[in-house]
Amino acid sequence: MQALRGPSTYGEEPSRHPSLKVNAKEPFNAEPPRTALIESYVTSVDMFYKRNHGPIPVLDDLDRYRVIVGGLVPKPLLISMDDIRMLPKYTIMATLQCAGNRRTPMSKTKTVKGVGWDVGAVGNAVWGGAKLLDLLKLVGVPENTANTEAGGRHVEFTSVDVCKEEKGGPYKASIPLLQATNPIADVLLAYEMNGEVLNRDHGYPLRVIVPGTIGARSVKWLDRIEVIANECQGFFMQKDYKMFPPTVDWDNIDWLSRRPLMDFPVQCAICSLEDICSIERRKKVSIRGYALSGGGRGIERVDVSVDGGKTWMEARKYQRDYIHYVADSEECDKWAWVLFELEAEIHPPTDIIAKAVDSSANVQPEKVETIWNLRGVLNNSWHVIHLNSSPKPIRSSL
Repeated sequence: MQALRGPSTYGEEPSRHPSLKVNAKEPFNAEPPRTALIESYVTSVDMFYKRNHGPIPVLDDLDRYRVIVGGLVPKPLLISMDDIRMLPKYTIMATLQCAGNRRTPMSKTKTVKGVGWDVGAVGNAVWGGAKLLDLLKLVGVPENTANTEAGGRHVEFTSVDVCKEEKGGPYKASIPLLQATNPIADVLLAYEMNGEVLNRDHGYPLRVIVPGTIGARSVKWLDRIEVIANECQGFFMQKDYKMFPPTVDWDNIDWLSRRPLMDFPVQCAICSLEDICSIERRKKVSIRGYALSGGGRGIERVDVSVDGGKTWMEARKYQRDYIHYVADSEECDKWAWVLFELEAEIHPPTDIIAKAVDSSANVQPEKVETIWNLRGVLNNSWHVIHLNSSPKPIRSSL
């Protein structure tokens, strides 16, 4: 319905940072080097992973940009960005993570289908905008509503973009209405990222941020927000982003047998070392990375082993300014990742392992084989670094 340009072609893509590792060009999907993730608690816009399913839309006439807010609500509206900015503004620190993060190591067990992500399909940012709850109040839906009088139970977000999976139609996804209207769920209509106006890669001019859920539900380039009776029937809700057991393959898959993925599980990754690396001799090594869990659950521990899992040490955890982190405390950012670090003497060859435990006592599974699935989603197995002993350099006698 947009009265402006909307969908573009791949010839109109924005510029990106040259350090990004490009996993696919059309559509553009890229992640930062893993070391960039631990340089700062807040991920820079340039180093934030890029996940797309089609060309980046060109929405260059903000005065004419409108979003339909309707469906099974008493008072449908057509709103502008000025209308959105008149609502109370909130800032939320939240980590987004693609459901396919760490897909590449899962594919080494058995081939999977999807973009080949390393550990970098994740990032933490400060999102600024209006709460979805406040917008829904304008159309007659009060807070903590599970059902509207007309039978609405879900909120569907429809994008401006076009996707081949939707046969040229727009990307769309939904969340339960109760989540959308819950004040503590912090679902945001974001127009800022890290204090600046959203750029095109990240959803300009308006996107939804659904904290604690897989990134696929935080729809960019919003065109419609509609209250509907049943969950979204779009491709990415019904025929993708679902987790199947290792016994399911493309010959016996039944998409209707599984629910769409929402919260992501407890996860951690080592970012200061590559998965296979070498050192000359025993020495102290800094082991640093990130840990997070979905649904607003905090991180209780990050356990690190430098002897292949025989013994374990607890890493130090922090968020802002290296302040000690306590899971689920008032001082912590409940929707954001936790960074961890540990310095230990390493005796190569060995395996360095990291695993996290969240505040509900969920722990990462040891082996990727037990959670392998044909789409390669939600790989949260122990992160293992294989550390080899490199030969000492030959000294010249001259």
